[in-house]
Amino acid sequence: MFGPISHTRLLRYAGLFTWGMVGVPLVYSQYVPAYGPEEPGLGRVGGAMLFACYLGFGACYWWLTRGLANARPSWHDRALLLVLTLFGLAVSYFNGSGLGSILLMVAAGVIPWMLPATSGVLLLLVSQLAVLPIYYGVFRMPLFEALMQSLLYGGFSLFIYVTSLVARQQAQARDEQRRLNAELRATRALLAESARVNERTRISRELHDLLGHHLTALSLNLEVASHMTEGRAQEHVRQANTLARLLLTDVREAVSQLRDASGGIDLATALRPLADHVPSLDVDLDIQAPLAIDDPERAHVVLRCTQEIITNAVRHASGASRLHIRVWREDGAIRLEARDNGEGADGVVPGNGLRGMHERVQQCGGTLDIQTRKGAGFVLRLSIPASAPARPAIEGALP
Repeated sequence: MFGPISHTRLLRYAGLFTWGMVGVPLVYSQYVPAYGPEEPGLGRVGGAMLFACYLGFGACYWWLTRGLANARPSWHDRALLLVLTLFGLAVSYFNGSGLGSILLMVAAGVIPWMLPATSGVLLLLVSQLAVLPIYYGVFRMPLFEALMQSLLYGGFSLFIYVTSLVARQQAQARDEQRRLNAELRATRALLAESARVNERTRISRELHDLLGHHLTALSLNLEVASHMTEGRAQEHVRQANTLARLLLTDVREAVSQLRDASGGIDLATALRPLADHVPSLDVDLDIQAPLAIDDPERAHVVLRCTQEIITNAVRHASGASRLHIRVWREDGAIRLEARDNGEGADGVVPGNGLRGMHERVQQCGGTLDIQTRKGAGFVLRLSIPASAPARPAIEGALP
């Protein structure tokens, strides 16, 4: 029944359902006196404040949980989480009941997705302790009973917090597994392309070195034999020599076709698995067709750089929902340009990923350029020579 629904959506629906159920006793306590007609509700002003806080809590919860699985919370979301907590406390204050503590339990399920573990636990404890003065001052409970009531709801909230934290860790593990699977599929495609090129090259080399050598030797021997025979035997030898030369020509043509058909490593086949089903990011991969590279090492550098670009956009590009990557060949070089629609930054602070990318590109004799500014996202351009430069000949060596 719940198979197609993700656990994050179930968490959201459960919280909204609980919020809706809390509204039933709120309406009842406001418009239906509990102990007879002499005990009225809160009045118009108090009732308006109560339901404003209640509806505000629901709106904040609905907004914060709109995409938990793909959430990269900003400071706006964290500020809204604080407002959500204040709304829950206000419901308890205006209603004079523990219904606000139930809303705080609902809020506890959102905290692990918005804050780190230390800050989340701190907010959870502060929000539960903030209910204590309400129990003691508004509800007129004895201090011990108010403390026990606060700790009871705090225990429930902690349980929901831990459950939500486990759900978030599972979501992160699933995203990491997806990323590793994409890298594995991309690497496997690169290895398959490299193996295909190497196998064609090996077969062509074997045909040329072994079969071609023996056919050349056979042709030479038949040429000698044609001068040592006479009559009908000489005619047959010459026919055999002609056939040997024709066969040698066919072998050379087959070798040339094998080398031409290998065509290098297809970069599109290797790079496309990296862009499949990236969470919270729409990756548009534009690769020139056909685009092949002969050197497996350089193809591996392009693969790893593309992988690092996508990873950085998911983890660090604030507000980015789309990433456009273009790969093409120009002037004997493989060029790559990546551009996201994130918020950008005033400057680039290179981490281990960018340093590793820069080192890979430099080893191939390429260049890497990163540009960013506030409100314009990140733009990354790299250029790698399509083939390794020829090594200089050793002075005095034979050609």
